[in-house]
This record gives sequence, structure tokens and C-alpha cells, in this order.
Amino acid sequence: MNNHFKAIQQALPQTLDAMLLTSEANTFYAGDFHAESVVLVTRTDCFFFTDSRYIEAAERAVEGAEVAMVDRGRNFVALINDALAKTGARRVGFEEDAMSVAEYNAYRESLHCELTGAAEILHRLRASKDEEEIRRLTAAQRIAEKALQDLLSEIHVGMTEKEVAARLQYLMLYHGADKLSFDPIIASGPNGSMPHAVPTDRKICSGDFITMDFGCVYRGYCSDMTRTVAIGEISEEQRRVYEIVLQAQLAGIAAARAGITGKELDGAARRVIDEAGYGAYFGHSFGHSVGIEIHESPNATPSNDQPMPHGVVVSAEPGIYLPGRFGVRIEDVIVLKEGGCVNLMEADKSLICL
Repeated sequence: MNNHFKAIQQALPQTLDAMLLTSEANTFYAGDFHAESVVLVTRTDCFFFTDSRYIEAAERAVEGAEVAMVDRGRNFVALINDALAKTGARRVGFEEDAMSVAEYNAYRESLHCELTGAAEILHRLRASKDEEEIRRLTAAQRIAEKALQDLLSEIHVGMTEKEVAARLQYLMLYHGADKLSFDPIIASGPNGSMPHAVPTDRKICSGDFITMDFGCVYRGYCSDMTRTVAIGEISEEQRRVYEIVLQAQLAGIAAARAGITGKELDGAARRVIDEAGYGAYFGHSFGHSVGIEIHESPNATPSNDQPMPHGVVVSAEPGIYLPGRFGVRIEDVIVLKEGGCVNLMEADKSLICL
């Protein structure tokens, strides 16, 4: 069990009596159970509401909360109002960044409480991962690494990007993934200059770089990694660009620690690429937080001047993209600690030529 009902209770400010959770990510964070559900956390009690498709499993899996089922006679609003009456909660926070205007209006008109936007409470809690969350994130990384290791022995000239993507997805599932954390990015040759290229029918050629960005989910938590490998003989410029990206990533990892700002972390890597003359070809940020969702916060971006908290899990993924020619990205996932970081990745980062 790795639910966070108590953590949410303890994080409630004096201005709120309860927190209403409706997004899939946050209801999972609260109850450690995936379902179409609504969670209400008050100062004294916790409630997990779901429907007949999930109720039996939820009653077995969800601990530390009262589990109840919606039906034709009692919808989510009715169950929430019953819980509000039971606990006396009147001032309720909600996820303003995850609820549609229509949903908000429906709740506002029907619930017997005052709703206040309070998504930041969950953002702050989820930013710092606990030991069980780190274990699951690490397990997801190992699955992805095993898939890559198998795939490297299969990639060959003439194979299409779509074929590589399909095989990679199968291998992650074969090695124990619950599902994919996002659709794999497989970009070969000139397609590699597009950071988020979609796999195509292009056939891999000798002299190509292939950038593979992929990840999977294990027990609710995501992995994310990128490796760029070479096929056959490549040019000296390709080798030089690869080495610059690697050194930029290592510089960022060396600087990473709890308390560094996102801007400073990004800058540590960006300086290496800038000084090598390729600054114009690194358009995205150094990294983003990873957890229940593949993109969380806070992020290591030039615009983030806030300190990164202890326990935040961040991708380390600088890149150089030369339009119409090739691209290189190398990505690990790191945990920021006091005085440094821990790299969750074990996969080799030296240039691999197949």
C-alpha cells in the first residue's frame, strides 16, 4: 500500500476543511488505485467513490478511506454531499487545473460547500517522491532498459521506424510493464532533427543516428529515457555532436541537487552546448518532473527560478537538432537530494554503433 490520504490531510491549510479530487492522477495518488473515481479528503475522514465496474477491486485495494459506490439512485454529488454533512466540511479545495468549466459549474451548483481552487496542494505533495514511489519509478526504468537491450540486437538497415517502435512497445510489455507512459519517439536520419518526431515508414540507412525516446508504467509510475545510437559508419560531426550532448547532460547531472532552481539546473547543461556553438539548436528545456504522469512539475527550464525540492524526480535530457540532417538526445532520470542527486538509470550512455 502506498496511498497518501494522511499526507493530503496534513497538507490542508487552515482556510480549507477538505480537498476534492477528480483527476485520475490525483485520485490514484490518494488511494493507490486506478479507477474512474472521486476522492474527498477531510480533516477527520477520507472517502473513495467509484462505480460498479471498480467497486469490488476498490474495496479490496483502497485502505484508509471509506469506499462507496455510485448508482442510479446516488451519483457522485449525492455521495459527496453525504460526506460533507457527516464531517461538517464547508470550505473545499478542488483541482482548478484539471476540472472543466462545465464540471465546475455542475459541482458549484449542486454541492453543499464553498469550492476554492487548490490544485497547488497536490502539485507540492507529488513533487517530492517517497521511498515507495522511487522504488516503482526505478522498476519502470529497469523494464525500459531491458527492452532497449533486447532491441539493440534486432535493429538493422532496412527496418522502418514504425517497426522499431512496435518492437520496443512489445518488449516493454513483455518485460513487465503495465502499459506505456507515452507513444515512443523513433526518429532516424534527418527525422532526428525533430525532437518529438512520430515514427514513420522511413527505412533505417547506414550512417543514420536513431533517437529513441520511450517509457513505460509500472504500478502507476512512469519511466522515461532516450538513447541515440548509430547505424554503421557515421561522420566526425555526428560523433562530435554526440559528445557535446553527453557532456552537457553530465554537467547538468553534476549540478543537480535539492535547492537548485530549475533555471540554474537547465543552465548548467545549456552552457556546454552554447559554448560549443550549438546553442541555437537546443530549443527545449533540460528536463521535466516524472511520476504518476510523464510530465509533472516542477521543471528544469530557463523560466523556473524556484528552488527544486528534495525528492523531486527530473529527466535530464539535453539535445542538439540540426534541421534536415540529424539530431541527438540523451536522457536519464535523476532524483534530487541534499548535496547531489541519484541517477535511476543504469543503461550505457557511450556512443553505440550497431
